[in-house]
Amino acid sequence: MASLGRPPVPKLVAPPPLRPEIEVLYRVSVAVHRVFRDAASSPHRAEIVAMGADGSPTEQIDRLAESEILRVLDAEGVDWNLISEEIGHVDRGGSRTLVADPIDGSHNVFRNLPFSTVSLALGSTDLSGVDVGLVRDLNLGTTYWAARGEGAWRDGRPLHVRAWVPRGEVLFVNLGVHASERAREFAHRGRRIRSLGCATLESLAVAGGGGDAYFFENTPENRNLRATDIAAVYRILIEAGGGMWDSHGQEIGKFPLTVDQRTSVFAWGDRAFAEAAMHEGLT
Repeated sequence: MASLGRPPVPKLVAPPPLRPEIEVLYRVSVAVHRVFRDAASSPHRAEIVAMGADGSPTEQIDRLAESEILRVLDAEGVDWNLISEEIGHVDRGGSRTLVADPIDGSHNVFRNLPFSTVSLALGSTDLSGVDVGLVRDLNLGTTYWAARGEGAWRDGRPLHVRAWVPRGEVLFVNLGVHASERAREFAHRGRRIRSLGCATLESLAVAGGGGDAYFFENTPENRNLRATDIAAVYRILIEAGGGMWDSHGQEIGKFPLTVDQRTSVFAWGDRAFAEAAMHEGLT
C-alpha cells in the first residue's frame, strides 16, 4: 500500500516578481483583515443592514469589509470595476474587474469558527478570464496568490496539488440540509471527509495537497456558488496543477463574472481522480 504520510513542506523559494496588481490586492486584503479583526468581536457584526445584490441578506461585517475594498481602490488610484456579492456591480471606468467576496465564511464568523477569508480576483468576462487571484485567511493571516502562467504561492512557498492515492482520499464536501443526494454519495467515496463551510479554504486545501477534491452541489440550484465565491481560487487551483469543473464534469471556465448566476463545483487536484469519479457515476 502506498504511504499516506504527510507530504514534505515545500522549500521557501523566490516567487516571480510580484505584479503590481498582486501588490494592490495584497494591500486590499490586509485592509479588509484589519476591519475584520476590529469588527469580529462586535455584538452587532451579524446584524442585517441591507439586502445583497443577489437577494441574500447583507450583515454589518460584510458591508464594512466591502466599503474598505472600495476605499483602498480609490486610495490606490486604480480604475478597476468591482463585482461583490453585497453591492453587485460597480462601474469605475476600468477595462478589468475585481471580483470580491469580502467575507467568505460569514456563518463561521458569527459562530466564532476559524474558517473565513477575503477573496479577490482580477480579470474580465468569465472565470477563464481571471488573470490574478489572491485569498487571505482572516484567522491565520496566511496569503495565497497566483497569476496566469506564474504558479501558485502561499506566503512565498510554492503551492502544488498532490497525486491521487486510491483508498487514501481526503475529500472536502459541502453537506447539510440543502446538499444534493450526489454530494452525499460523493462523500462516501473518501477515506476522510471534511466540511469547513468556506469554499475558498476548501478549494485551497486541494490546491495545496491537503485534499484530493472539493465538491459542492446544493438543491435547489439557487443555493449553489457564485463567481465571487470561486473566481480567485479558480486561478490559484489551476496554477497549482489542478482543475475545476461543475458537478457533472463540465468545464466552468465560461462561467460569467456576475452575482446573478450560480454553479455547482467539483474542484480536483489530480485529473486521474476526477475522471475516475466521473466514470463511477457522478455524472
